[in-house]
Amino acid sequence: NRTGEIFVANRTFERGVELSKKFKGQAIRFEELTNFLKEVDIIISSTGSSDFILRPEQVKMIMPNRRNRPLFFIDIAVPRDIDPKINRLNNSYVYDIDDLKGVVDENIGDRKAEAIKGERIVDEAVIRFREWYDSLDVVPTIVALRSKLEIIAKKEIEKTMQSNSVSGTDSQAIQRMTDSIINKFLHDPTLVLKGNGIHRDKSVYLDVARKLFRLDK
Repeated sequence: NRTGEIFVANRTFERGVELSKKFKGQAIRFEELTNFLKEVDIIISSTGSSDFILRPEQVKMIMPNRRNRPLFFIDIAVPRDIDPKINRLNNSYVYDIDDLKGVVDENIGDRKAEAIKGERIVDEAVIRFREWYDSLDVVPTIVALRSKLEIIAKKEIEKTMQSNSVSGTDSQAIQRMTDSIINKFLHDPTLVLKGNGIHRDKSVYLDVARKLFRLDK
Protein backbone atom coordinates (compact mmCIF):
# COMPACT_ATOMS: atom_id res chain seq x y z
CA ASN A 1 0.00 0.00 0.00
CA ARG A 2 1.19 3.52 -0.78
CA THR A 3 1.71 6.02 2.02
CA GLY A 4 0.36 9.53 1.85
CA GLU A 5 2.26 12.66 2.76
CA ILE A 6 4.77 12.38 5.61
CA PHE A 7 5.19 15.18 8.16
CA VAL A 8 8.24 15.37 10.44
CA ALA A 9 8.20 17.39 13.67
CA ASN A 10 11.28 18.01 15.78
CA ARG A 11 11.98 20.39 18.64
CA THR A 12 14.83 21.70 16.50
CA PHE A 13 13.28 22.72 13.19
CA GLU A 14 16.57 22.42 11.27
CA ARG A 15 16.92 18.81 12.42
CA GLY A 16 13.33 18.22 11.34
CA VAL A 17 14.17 19.49 7.86
CA GLU A 18 17.09 17.05 7.60
CA LEU A 19 14.92 14.11 8.67
CA SER A 20 12.10 15.06 6.31
CA LYS A 21 14.51 14.92 3.35
CA LYS A 22 15.42 11.31 4.24
CA PHE A 23 11.76 10.29 4.24
CA LYS A 24 10.75 12.57 1.35
CA GLY A 25 8.37 14.36 3.67
CA GLN A 26 7.61 17.85 4.92
CA ALA A 27 9.07 19.39 8.07
CA ILE A 28 6.71 21.15 10.47
CA ARG A 29 7.46 23.09 13.62
CA PHE A 30 6.94 21.24 16.88
CA GLU A 31 4.41 23.85 17.98
CA GLU A 32 2.25 22.99 14.93
CA LEU A 33 1.93 19.33 15.91
CA THR A 34 -1.64 19.55 17.22
CA ASN A 35 -2.91 21.33 14.10
CA PHE A 36 -1.46 18.65 11.83
CA LEU A 37 -3.18 15.81 13.70
CA LYS A 38 -6.26 16.34 11.56
CA GLU A 39 -4.18 15.74 8.41
CA VAL A 40 -2.68 12.34 9.26
CA ASP A 41 -3.87 8.85 10.19
CA ILE A 42 -0.76 7.49 11.93
CA ILE A 43 1.55 9.25 14.38
CA ILE A 44 4.89 7.67 15.30
CA SER A 45 6.55 9.32 18.26
CA SER A 46 10.02 8.92 19.78
CA THR A 47 11.40 11.89 21.69
CA GLY A 48 13.50 12.29 24.79
CA SER A 49 10.77 14.22 26.59
CA SER A 50 10.21 13.47 30.26
CA ASP A 51 6.52 14.31 29.92
CA PHE A 52 3.69 13.59 27.48
CA ILE A 53 3.81 15.62 24.27
CA LEU A 54 0.25 14.63 23.28
CA ARG A 55 -2.71 14.56 25.65
CA PRO A 56 -6.40 13.63 25.30
CA GLU A 57 -7.61 17.24 25.13
CA GLN A 58 -5.40 17.93 22.10
CA VAL A 59 -6.75 14.92 20.22
CA LYS A 60 -10.35 15.51 21.27
CA MET A 61 -10.15 19.02 19.88
CA ILE A 62 -9.25 17.93 16.34
CA MET A 63 -11.44 14.80 16.00
CA PRO A 64 -14.53 16.68 14.67
CA ASN A 65 -12.37 18.06 11.84
CA ARG A 66 -11.34 14.49 10.97
CA ARG A 67 -14.99 13.43 10.69
CA ASN A 68 -14.15 10.65 13.16
CA ARG A 69 -11.59 8.96 10.91
CA PRO A 70 -9.51 6.55 13.07
CA LEU A 71 -6.26 7.96 14.38
CA PHE A 72 -3.42 5.62 15.37
CA PHE A 73 -0.56 6.52 17.71
CA ILE A 74 2.61 4.41 17.85
CA ASP A 75 4.63 5.46 20.88
CA ILE A 76 8.15 4.00 20.86
CA ALA A 77 9.58 6.51 23.33
CA VAL A 78 10.80 5.64 26.83
CA PRO A 79 9.32 7.20 28.87
CA ARG A 80 6.10 7.52 26.91
CA ASP A 81 5.40 10.51 24.68
CA ILE A 82 1.68 9.89 24.27
CA ASP A 83 -0.80 9.87 27.13
CA PRO A 84 -2.43 6.38 27.19
CA LYS A 85 -5.72 8.03 28.19
CA ILE A 86 -6.08 8.96 24.51
CA ASN A 87 -7.12 5.33 24.03
CA ARG A 88 -10.39 6.18 25.79
CA LEU A 89 -11.41 8.58 23.01
CA ASN A 90 -13.54 7.31 20.15
CA ASN A 91 -11.57 6.27 17.05
CA SER A 92 -8.23 6.85 18.81
CA TYR A 93 -5.80 3.97 19.29
CA VAL A 94 -2.49 4.11 21.16
CA TYR A 95 0.20 1.42 20.88
CA ASP A 96 3.39 1.48 22.92
CA ILE A 97 6.57 -0.62 23.08
CA ASP A 98 4.88 -3.35 25.13
CA ASP A 99 2.03 -3.64 22.61
CA LEU A 100 4.47 -3.90 19.71
CA LYS A 101 6.54 -6.48 21.58
CA GLY A 102 3.38 -8.52 22.11
CA VAL A 103 2.65 -8.43 18.37
CA VAL A 104 6.22 -9.49 17.57
CA ASP A 105 6.10 -12.33 20.12
CA GLU A 106 2.76 -13.50 18.72
CA ASN A 107 4.16 -13.48 15.18
CA ILE A 108 7.22 -15.43 16.31
CA GLY A 109 4.95 -17.96 18.04
CA ASP A 110 2.85 -18.32 14.88
CA ARG A 111 5.97 -18.82 12.77
CA LYS A 112 7.31 -21.47 15.14
CA ALA A 113 3.98 -23.30 15.02
CA GLU A 114 3.99 -23.16 11.21
CA ALA A 115 7.61 -24.38 11.16
CA ILE A 116 6.63 -27.40 13.28
CA LYS A 117 3.75 -28.14 10.88
CA GLY A 118 6.14 -27.84 7.95
CA GLU A 119 8.62 -30.25 9.54
CA ARG A 120 5.83 -32.77 10.16
CA ILE A 121 4.68 -32.54 6.54
CA VAL A 122 8.25 -33.10 5.33
CA ASP A 123 8.72 -36.07 7.70
CA GLU A 124 5.49 -37.67 6.49
CA ALA A 125 6.50 -37.13 2.86
CA VAL A 126 9.91 -38.73 3.51
CA ILE A 127 8.27 -41.76 5.13
CA ARG A 128 5.86 -42.17 2.19
CA PHE A 129 8.74 -41.84 -0.28
CA ARG A 130 10.79 -44.46 1.55
CA GLU A 131 7.84 -46.87 1.59
CA TRP A 132 7.28 -46.27 -2.13
CA TYR A 133 10.98 -46.67 -2.92
CA ASP A 134 11.28 -49.85 -0.86
CA SER A 135 8.29 -51.32 -2.68
CA LEU A 136 9.86 -50.90 -6.12
CA ASP A 137 11.88 -54.12 -5.93
CA VAL A 138 8.68 -56.01 -5.04
CA VAL A 139 6.74 -54.90 -8.12
CA PRO A 140 8.36 -57.24 -10.70
CA THR A 141 7.65 -60.30 -8.53
CA ILE A 142 4.02 -59.32 -7.91
CA VAL A 143 3.50 -58.55 -11.61
CA ALA A 144 5.06 -61.89 -12.61
CA LEU A 145 2.89 -63.78 -10.11
CA ARG A 146 -0.29 -62.08 -11.33
CA SER A 147 0.66 -62.73 -14.95
CA LYS A 148 1.20 -66.44 -14.27
CA LEU A 149 -2.14 -66.75 -12.47
CA GLU A 150 -3.96 -64.95 -15.29
CA ILE A 151 -2.39 -67.24 -17.91
CA ILE A 152 -3.45 -70.34 -15.93
CA ALA A 153 -6.96 -68.96 -15.43
CA LYS A 154 -7.32 -68.08 -19.12
CA LYS A 155 -6.37 -71.60 -20.22
CA GLU A 156 -8.81 -73.20 -17.78
CA ILE A 157 -11.63 -70.88 -18.87
CA GLU A 158 -10.98 -71.71 -22.52
CA LYS A 159 -11.15 -75.45 -21.71
CA THR A 160 -14.45 -74.94 -19.94
CA MET A 161 -15.84 -72.90 -22.82
CA GLN A 162 -14.87 -75.57 -25.37
CA SER A 163 -16.28 -78.53 -23.46
CA ASN A 164 -19.51 -76.85 -22.36
CA SER A 165 -22.14 -74.70 -23.96
CA VAL A 166 -21.59 -71.38 -22.19
CA SER A 167 -23.50 -68.23 -23.10
CA GLY A 168 -21.87 -64.85 -23.48
CA THR A 169 -23.40 -63.68 -20.20
CA ASP A 170 -22.11 -66.74 -18.36
CA SER A 171 -18.68 -66.26 -19.92
CA GLN A 172 -18.48 -62.70 -18.59
CA ALA A 173 -19.60 -63.87 -15.15
CA ILE A 174 -16.90 -66.56 -15.12
CA GLN A 175 -14.26 -63.99 -16.11
CA ARG A 176 -15.33 -61.59 -13.34
CA MET A 177 -15.29 -64.42 -10.79
CA THR A 178 -11.82 -65.48 -11.93
CA ASP A 179 -10.47 -61.92 -11.67
CA SER A 180 -11.91 -61.65 -8.17
CA ILE A 181 -10.29 -64.93 -7.09
CA ILE A 182 -6.90 -63.79 -8.43
CA ASN A 183 -7.15 -60.44 -6.61
CA LYS A 184 -8.05 -62.11 -3.32
CA PHE A 185 -5.34 -64.71 -3.74
CA LEU A 186 -2.70 -62.03 -4.35
CA HIS A 187 -3.80 -59.77 -1.49
CA ASP A 188 -1.93 -61.45 1.38
CA PRO A 189 1.26 -62.30 -0.58
CA THR A 190 1.43 -58.69 -1.77
CA LEU A 191 1.19 -57.36 1.80
CA VAL A 192 3.84 -59.78 3.03
CA LEU A 193 6.24 -59.02 0.19
CA LYS A 194 5.87 -55.25 0.57
CA GLY A 195 6.34 -55.56 4.30
CA ASN A 196 6.63 -51.74 4.85
CA GLY A 197 9.63 -52.10 7.14
CA ILE A 198 8.55 -55.35 8.81
CA HIS A 199 11.23 -57.47 7.12
CA ARG A 200 14.89 -56.83 7.72
CA ASP A 201 15.84 -58.67 4.53
CA LYS A 202 13.05 -58.42 1.97
CA SER A 203 15.15 -60.14 -0.68
CA VAL A 204 14.76 -63.47 1.15
CA TYR A 205 10.96 -63.33 0.82
CA LEU A 206 11.19 -62.31 -2.83
CA ASP A 207 13.56 -65.18 -3.58
CA VAL A 208 11.28 -67.70 -1.84
CA ALA A 209 8.21 -66.40 -3.71
CA ARG A 210 9.92 -66.61 -7.10
CA LYS A 211 11.13 -70.15 -6.42
CA LEU A 212 7.86 -71.31 -4.85
CA PHE A 213 5.79 -70.19 -7.86
CA ARG A 214 8.61 -70.87 -10.39
CA LEU A 215 8.41 -67.34 -11.74
CA ASP A 216 11.83 -67.43 -13.39
CA LYS A 217 10.94 -70.27 -15.77
